[in-house]
Amino acid sequence: MDTRLTELRDKLFSGKEANQLPAIAEIVVFGEDGLDVLDEFIQARKATNTEATLIDGKIHQILLQSDLPKAIAIAQSHYPNGVVTLRSEKGIDYQQIQILLAKQDFEEADRITSKKLCEAASAAALARGWLYFTEAKSIPISDLQTINQLWLVYSEGKFGFSVQRKIWLTVGKGWEKFWLKIGWKKSGSFTRYPNEFIWNLDAPRGHLPLSNQLRGNKTMQAIFSHPAW
Repeated sequence: MDTRLTELRDKLFSGKEANQLPAIAEIVVFGEDGLDVLDEFIQARKATNTEATLIDGKIHQILLQSDLPKAIAIAQSHYPNGVVTLRSEKGIDYQQIQILLAKQDFEEADRITSKKLCEAASAAALARGWLYFTEAKSIPISDLQTINQLWLVYSEGKFGFSVQRKIWLTVGKGWEKFWLKIGWKKSGSFTRYPNEFIWNLDAPRGHLPLSNQLRGNKTMQAIFSHPAW
């Protein structure tokens, strides 16, 4: 085995996310040999029966980006339905969000997230197309956690409501500081949708999802105060 590939394999099996993420991104450069190592790593993770993390999300994304038939075969074999188990108290299908996030289509995933939040809240919210802050508490815990987990897992841990909530708490629940911190406001003006938002992993931590919280902070505060956390 190539020396560098051996080093990358060691990083994968180190158990440290800081080592694993760059190793996953680089290992596909080694073609089928690299994919063999990645396949071995996936099987080892599955043997421990661990909950899906950002490592699994990154692997899935890397496999889907590859043009090698073996990469597609591995993805279909290990992740036929994605890496996140989609739990919903209301029987809502969140697979479309998973597919979009796996492909790193963050903009469309954000639009569908907004719709699914409304669907999880009430028929009235779904028909209206956006949430009243009083409806946020109606979203079942399992549903909100599923949506959040999807964003976390497929963003290297950068995006998701739980990430935003942590930042909000860190700045003392100050909305102005919060908007600036996550890139929703700059130079005194709110970021304009959609072109001024950053729809990739270069965005600030907590930048996504937007859903419809830009209508005001009451809905966002209601989500941050949800018992899901």
